Amino acid sequence: MALFEQMRAVCHTCPSHLHRYNPENLATLERYVETQAKENAYDLEANLAVLKLYQFNPAFFQTGVTAQILLKALTNLPHTDFTLCKCMIDQAHQEERPIRQILYLGELLETCHFQSFWQALDENMELLEGITGFEDSVRKFICHVVGITYQHIDRWLLAEMLGDLSESQLRVWMSKYGWTEPEPGRILISNQEENIKPKNIVEKIDFDSVSSIMASSL
Repeated sequence: MALFEQMRAVCHTCPSHLHRYNPENLATLERYVETQAKENAYDLEANLAVLKLYQFNPAFFQTGVTAQILLKALTNLPHTDFTLCKCMIDQAHQEERPIRQILYLGELLETCHFQSFWQALDENMELLEGITGFEDSVRKFICHVVGITYQHIDRWLLAEMLGDLSESQLRVWMSKYGWTEPEPGRILISNQEENIKPKNIVEKIDFDSVSSIMASSL
């Protein structure tokens, strides 16, 4: 993380947004994207600056750097970074490999087709070259979805949703989120009823208020 922190300091010392969007800074920002990928770090603001520079200077567009930006945005789900980055990429470039494959992976994640996501990722593992911690970051997002969706879930289903995990790997994630197995093959996620906090709404309307309303309607 030392290199990431050094480059972060450099990239965020621009005196203004106009300076940041100077194409002379593009090479530095592209190296910063690569550093984020290698060190499992993330800086959305800097990555958006890269995509904006590509918009201003189409001849400088780098498919590989854009792919890394999209993959890093996926690691920050459920935040909307991925959609924001996608909107800054020209439609023609969205049809290029590997950007097209990454957009498909993003669609599968955003629509919670997790088993299909892992299958598609397995067929395109070369996408993750140089991207540290991607799979575990995705698993954190999936656990978030599971945590707000399920009270109980079958053990086999959870293992598949998290990428066909082994017994020991699944136990690590269960322990991380405090999920238990009160009966064999059935995992307790949470009691959603305990998470619901009813709120009593009491409206107080005095007679004077009502009489004034009635008088104004006559």
